[in-house]
Amino acid sequence: MKISARNQFAGKVTAVKEGAVNGIVTIDVNGTPVTATISMASIKELGLEAGRDAVAVVKATEVMIGEGSLTLSARNQFAGKVVSVEKGAVNDIVKLDTVIGTVTATISDGAVQELGLEAGKDAVAVIKATSVMIGIE
Repeated sequence: MKISARNQFAGKVTAVKEGAVNGIVTIDVNGTPVTATISMASIKELGLEAGRDAVAVVKATEVMIGEGSLTLSARNQFAGKVVSVEKGAVNDIVKLDTVIGTVTATISDGAVQELGLEAGKDAVAVIKATSVMIGIE
């Protein structure tokens, strides 16, 4: 399957916490947990359980970039270094090298300027669990 989402991180499901409507799926990607909140129907249809290979998928527009130690409700926070910043008229594409791989974010040029983002700078990719989709082969 080919999809347009830039961020695709392969790993193994380590936990599934079931709820009435939604569940929380945790995937180990390079020794780091990536958490997704998805519907119980999807969990069942995909056969998600501990040990299953899966891919965490995130659109670049769903990735926020921050600095330093952040206390947030967002479950997925991956520290790293900026690899590149591709300038656009309104939005820029920021690539961040992290423990789970290269995370790509589409954020406003104003935010890039305010944060002083450039290659080599430390930053944190922040992704809400509800923004993570799960795929299987």
